[in-house]
Amino acid sequence: MIRVLIVDDHAIVRRGIRDIIADETDMTVVAEAADGAEALARAHSCAWDVLLLDLAMPGMHGTDVLARLRRECPGKPVLIVTMHPEEEYGPRLLRAGAAGYLPKESAPDLLVTAIRQVAAGERYLSPRLAALVEKNKSAAVDRPMHAVLSERETQVLRHIANGRALSDISELMALSPKTVSTYRYRLLVKMHMKSNAELTRYAVENKLV
Repeated sequence: MIRVLIVDDHAIVRRGIRDIIADETDMTVVAEAADGAEALARAHSCAWDVLLLDLAMPGMHGTDVLARLRRECPGKPVLIVTMHPEEEYGPRLLRAGAAGYLPKESAPDLLVTAIRQVAAGERYLSPRLAALVEKNKSAAVDRPMHAVLSERETQVLRHIANGRALSDISELMALSPKTVSTYRYRLLVKMHMKSNAELTRYAVENKLV
């Protein structure tokens, strides 16, 4: 039985997803959450196999929830179910560790297929997103890794490469230490690195500092 945790700030959406899953004999909804903080609490308090995650929620954004889940629940698949278009967020969230990406306007049977697929350890990509990912891979051959970073992430990378502590970066950028830590985590994920030393070496070699 595939145990599903639904995270969405709209009760009517959660009810709709629950009704779709209720028609399947091999999956069940074990919990729901309406925001990021509640999602993390549920993720730690109940047993689940697939987490369905919305992006636009009050408080913590879905991208930050995904980053926390990747750290705190490694190996657990997170399927993004959102109203945002695939081309805007899909490739970036897949790189950040999402197991799949499904627009909310998709047919119910695609949701069921996606849940089964990510529960089996595979990624779920619509044909459109798969084509986009392949296109980005081809383009990535001719561009440096830091090209995928946002302006804020690039700033954090430069500060780290200059030897600044996260607390100092927090003050310089007027961000909370928690937010700076999240940016650092995104850097490591996007650039496939494991430490500040690797980030620093890359920044120096690519003349970013």
